[in-house]
Amino acid sequence: MKKLPFLLSYILLFILNLSSTAQTLDSGYIDQLKFRHIGPVGNRLISVAGIPGDVLTYYVGAAAGGIWKTVDGGLTWKPLFDKQPVHSIGALAVAASDPEIIYAGTGEAFIRSNISIGNGVWKSTDGGDHWSHIGLENTGRISRVVVDPNNPDIVYVAALGHAYTPQKERGIFKSMDGGKTWNHVLKVDENTGASDLVMDPYNPRILFAGMWQLEIRPWTRTSGGPGSGIYRSLDAGETWEKMEKNGLPKGDIGKIALAMTPAQPQRIYALIETGDGIPLHGKPTNTGELWRSDDRGKTFTLVNSNRDLTGRGAYYTRCAASPDNPNEIYFIAASYFTSIDGGQTTTGNPPGSDPN
Repeated sequence: MKKLPFLLSYILLFILNLSSTAQTLDSGYIDQLKFRHIGPVGNRLISVAGIPGDVLTYYVGAAAGGIWKTVDGGLTWKPLFDKQPVHSIGALAVAASDPEIIYAGTGEAFIRSNISIGNGVWKSTDGGDHWSHIGLENTGRISRVVVDPNNPDIVYVAALGHAYTPQKERGIFKSMDGGKTWNHVLKVDENTGASDLVMDPYNPRILFAGMWQLEIRPWTRTSGGPGSGIYRSLDAGETWEKMEKNGLPKGDIGKIALAMTPAQPQRIYALIETGDGIPLHGKPTNTGELWRSDDRGKTFTLVNSNRDLTGRGAYYTRCAASPDNPNEIYFIAASYFTSIDGGQTTTGNPPGSDPN
């Protein structure tokens, strides 16, 4: 306690000294001061996109920091989106057939108390140097953008919605003309949006969508309900079928993450927020966490019940499969997990004190 008065006196003296010094500085000196980045610090990165065959060029989107690009494998980064009116990036996609074309879906879909709303989809045709707004301004949060690998004008958007109240702009949207016009191809109801979307690596007409019933309130949020589920399209999004009675969990579920790999295109992983560990009717639940299909979604098998894979489910619940090994899969949760046996066993790889 004796140190406190001394500390306060020192702080006061320091402030007074700054004030005195400021009065003697020439104004021209102040004019020369420029803000500079002294990182590496900043907010969370929630979207990443690369160019097939190019191991040095990547784009990343931040929750509230716009879009950044590296052409040297991450040694240096260039901001691309600072001049735009929105800086929350939920999803990025580079057209494989024309890597100069980039689509950006705005609004963070990793749900937490302090998240930013977006204003739809943006497009660049020159590698990120210039951007144009191409619609869907009321979708609120976009969780995924998928581009047809053979046609850069065919693009799908998974929209979660702002999720504060019921709204129509939730679900899967498709454009056939590079974003000039959009069709709402999958809509469940006004309380359900899309948490994920994947395309068959060898057949762009086959799509799987994870639909998520979600409501956000200032004091709470409700994740899950009858609107949640996995939907499959075999005709490029024209029609959709809800995957039921094929091994997937019964009853209400929450957020869904999906993953496919060109190493085995028949395989699809489904990481599902089931609410395990929360008592239901006085009894603990043990439904499972990770399901796998090896026949393009006709049947699913429960392969893992590790609750940590969906820890803090509304915020995380993400997975990705290796492009050259169908048994290698990565999970983003409160901790980082990997599996090398098709999801049957997982290994935790804690990133440190802050998983963001």
